[in-house]
Amino acid sequence: MVYDLYYWAEIPGRGEFPRLVLEAAGAPYRDVVRLPEEEGGGMAAMSAFQEGRGPHIPFAPPFLVDGDTVVSQAGVIAAYLGEKLGLAPESEADRQFARSIALTTADAVAEAHDVHHPVGIGLYYEDQKPEARRRAAEFREERMVKFLRWYEKLIEANGSGYLAGRRLTYADLGLFQLVEGLRYAFPKRMRVIEGDYPGVRALVETVRVQEKIAAYLKSDRRLPFNENGIFRHYRELDGE
Repeated sequence: MVYDLYYWAEIPGRGEFPRLVLEAAGAPYRDVVRLPEEEGGGMAAMSAFQEGRGPHIPFAPPFLVDGDTVVSQAGVIAAYLGEKLGLAPESEADRQFARSIALTTADAVAEAHDVHHPVGIGLYYEDQKPEARRRAAEFREERMVKFLRWYEKLIEANGSGYLAGRRLTYADLGLFQLVEGLRYAFPKRMRVIEGDYPGVRALVETVRVQEKIAAYLKSDRRLPFNENGIFRHYRELDGE
């Protein structure tokens, strides 16, 4: 079975969370919008799917198609794939909690996005700079620390070096992408606070050197962060 992943072609964004699971598992998949139109790809393919799917109509990308199954929302897709592809904890209690971690990571990603778009997503960043500066200060000083502290506590309590269970899971892959995004968007702030979270840093590096992830990160399938995505680096929004 080849999975079809639908997301914007030019940014990593939320699509990177399920993509990392597919890559870590070595699962066959098509990044549909990145494909040429003559191969059934492009934006037209995503629009056509959303318009003609019957009762299972995803609100927005990313969404995944697995035969007759359609799954949307980045954290839900990551959990679905992780549980199918052997990248989920073994016990039921840990599996359920891993889903909670993935959805909390989605909350953190949304807050990072709202730093540069605090008023409305239909406005340009340039239209909301004063509000963005205020939002950035709170995010840097309070929210980043709160999220990272929670992940650190989970790693310490779990005792395995992972967030849930005894092996690498989709929850760990999600934390990797979140930290990488925060490092891109807020490099000054992350340099100041990262040392307070050694478990998080160690887990991020564990993910980075995982064989399939390391190969993926070197490939052209891994899109760089940019100022059109969720994590954006504006110097005026960063600080120590």
